[in-house]
Amino acid sequence: MSTLPNTLVVSTAESGQKLLQFLQRRLRLPPMLLHRWIRTGQTRVNGGRSKPFTRLTASDAVRLPPFAADMARQGGAVFPRDAADAIPPPLERHPPDNARCLSVVGVHGDIWALFKPAGLPTHPGSGHTDSLATRLVQRYAAVPFKPTPAHRLDKDTSGILLVAASFTALRELHEALRGRELGKEYVAWVRGRWPYLDTRTLRHCLGKTPDRERESLCVAKPLIAGEAESLILIRLITGRTHQIRLQTASIGHPVVGDVKYGAASSGPMYLHALRVTLPDGKIFACLPDWPAKHALSDLPKQIPLQISLVKGCDHA
Repeated sequence: MSTLPNTLVVSTAESGQKLLQFLQRRLRLPPMLLHRWIRTGQTRVNGGRSKPFTRLTASDAVRLPPFAADMARQGGAVFPRDAADAIPPPLERHPPDNARCLSVVGVHGDIWALFKPAGLPTHPGSGHTDSLATRLVQRYAAVPFKPTPAHRLDKDTSGILLVAASFTALRELHEALRGRELGKEYVAWVRGRWPYLDTRTLRHCLGKTPDRERESLCVAKPLIAGEAESLILIRLITGRTHQIRLQTASIGHPVVGDVKYGAASSGPMYLHALRVTLPDGKIFACLPDWPAKHALSDLPKQIPLQISLVKGCDHA
């Protein structure tokens, strides 16, 4: 006989989710199955029927079919003993020498800034199961709302990645990203001498096919200009897949170590998410852990967005 509950209490961290989202996160069961339970009244909120997209608030009681808990447990779901329990401190600032550990750069309310090492995917996918998201789920298995990455970094890109420890924080971060209110700056070593001496806005139309091309904007400032390699500071304006890698490669200066858009390389890719600025002005920053030849000793000054958009370079 199952000892798991047939009623789930919505925690403060889960408040604001749609009923279907809540069930998916808690039970880890197929959406079609959950839809059917809601439609047939087997799942109820505070004793009454609800729709899949009904918004939940803290302390709402969500009743499940009597067999739901066992099904969820077989799928790997874990039920917290007390849904009102606070989320524990995120992660160690100086983690032990363990490749599976993640370190925290800073915490701002329910927003965590984690350091994602190069080589670790943000989410699981084909060919790999280990990821930052997977490690968070494993570490916080008994927490009602699993800390969730609010955006992504490429597997071989290191640096700051924001994680939401509540649904409200996740929604706020997504809205900030959509509204371009989240400042994201990167540093990258690129091949060759960077062609511009001042801060420039790079504009490209990029896409996998011509009918899917969209304008891509970033602001680039040279920090070191060398004949073989240059170090640049980049502020993203739009957020396209592989945007920095594509834009620098499009003008003949691919990121060093980028085997997809540059030359074959046996070393790391030198692209790092250096700094993130939240809409309220809170800043998270961390230097890359690159070898001595490419290391940064000081944090470069921010690129003022309102100034840097004055000069632009248009590219096909």
